[in-house]
Amino acid sequence: MKLGLALSGGGIRGIAHAGVLKALEDNNIKIDVIGGTSAGGIIAALYAMGYSPYYIYVLFKRYAKKITGNKIETIFNQIAENKGIKKIKDIKMPIAIPTVDISDTNKYIFTNKIPKKNNDNYIEDISIGKAIRATSCFPGVFSPVTYKGHMFLDGGILDNVPVEEVKKQGANKVIAVNFAADKIDEKSKMMDIIMRTIDCMGNKISENNIKSSDFLLTVPTDKTGLLDVRKLDSCYEYGYKAVVDNLSEIKNILH
Repeated sequence: MKLGLALSGGGIRGIAHAGVLKALEDNNIKIDVIGGTSAGGIIAALYAMGYSPYYIYVLFKRYAKKITGNKIETIFNQIAENKGIKKIKDIKMPIAIPTVDISDTNKYIFTNKIPKKNNDNYIEDISIGKAIRATSCFPGVFSPVTYKGHMFLDGGILDNVPVEEVKKQGANKVIAVNFAADKIDEKSKMMDIIMRTIDCMGNKISENNIKSSDFLLTVPTDKTGLLDVRKLDSCYEYGYKAVVDNLSEIKNILH
């Protein structure tokens, strides 16, 4: 049996995915296939390239305040080259990272294993940095990423939790990881409302994907804003704790 992990987008909260991976490793649960969108795509790519969950956490803390469109591409190309990897097809672990072409409104998948059927929208000959930049290109924050006539934006526009794409990469069982939508009241700030909106949209878009997963792990992140770097530590801990709190249910799907 091959176990897959599908990681949602969520801005800075995405560091929680590293906490999830660390907790799974600490409990001897091996991930064979991984996929992720936006921040989840960043974590998925780093993990698939061989970086440990804790080192991913360290990298996030190091670069979170420096990330802009061009810089993210340069930084992650260098991080990939440190592992002897240049393009997504060079990664050994099966991986799927969605993005959306805003010009033709179609979903595309960056992967190292193109499915035999319906493969027109799969791309393997792209640098790690550009793929990560494309999947995490949040509308209104970053400019679209141009690549061979495409104009790519955040994959969460059409596929925020890529369960089905992880299955296409060979996973028999898939754990989906998303974020709890924080409650809103009359005291809520504008960023709270924005994040609530993003979560509602992302979870609704991925409703069918989430239903097709074997287990949904929902991580609470205590009103963490899209780029709220002050909460990196707590988000990492939230991800770890979410696995620990649901460990028996996670282990049940492995049998």
